[in-house]
Amino acid sequence: MAIEWKGVFPALTTKFTSRDELDFPLFEKNLYAQLDAGVDGIILGGTLGEASVLSNDEKFALVKFAVDKTNNKVPVVMNIAEGSTREAVKLAAEARRHGAKGLMMLPPMRYKSDHRETVAYFKAVADSTDLPIMIYNNPVDYKIEVTLDMFAELVENKNIEAVKESTRDVSNVTRMINRFGDRFKILCGVDTLAMEELVLGAHGWVAGLVCAFPKETMALYKLTKANQLADALKIYRWFLPLLELDIHPKLVQYIKLAEQETGIGSENVRPPRLTLVGEEREQILQIIRNGIKNRPKLA
Repeated sequence: MAIEWKGVFPALTTKFTSRDELDFPLFEKNLYAQLDAGVDGIILGGTLGEASVLSNDEKFALVKFAVDKTNNKVPVVMNIAEGSTREAVKLAAEARRHGAKGLMMLPPMRYKSDHRETVAYFKAVADSTDLPIMIYNNPVDYKIEVTLDMFAELVENKNIEAVKESTRDVSNVTRMINRFGDRFKILCGVDTLAMEELVLGAHGWVAGLVCAFPKETMALYKLTKANQLADALKIYRWFLPLLELDIHPKLVQYIKLAEQETGIGSENVRPPRLTLVGEEREQILQIIRNGIKNRPKLA
């Protein structure tokens, strides 16, 4: 299955039971809610997927399960966030073996690689696989920016096809298009900037709050890309307080709580993350419940 890298790609949360085991039935419930809403692909093991606390076996179990349940309706993409090039190459091969149709890749973890090292890392993985790759460019959270000059060197790797644009600078969409045209598909990776970047020419959206609000996310995407901006704005202005949950260090806890409130997830997280308590929990619940109460009527 080729990947078009356009539309909405949920960065799915990983569901856990109260005993800290993978909760496949709840994951399946959320997955089907995404498919029913019409998403264009799914991403596993990203920031929202709590990749840093998943074992490799758990990642591949999720991939295999998702591939089976999606039944080729949409591509399953696995995130790679590793400290060593050797391990990243190994995971790319295993992801393919378990049925993933694409990869999302962060720069090396923990060590802050320079320009040459970052490019070499991406190239090594790209050269090792025929899976299409989306570079995850998030210097705010992961401290390494994949610059335009780096992308210029990655052009020759044909299977590096897209970028998850999370620099928080909406003008970077225009910079990428001005320099590379349509060579790299651009997917917004920051919920609060999605409408703006789609208007500027982004092809898709790697979304977070879609985990709890799949239909509203799809409606916002479709209306924006159809240039029905007045209708899109009505949804966006309702959505923004919820979308802002995606740009907080506790985005995992916040979005999982939203999933629980909408009936397609639970707030269980894996330590060192802890579920919300006290005043913080009440504040986030108020935002979520107010959003649910005032949900827009979709066409």
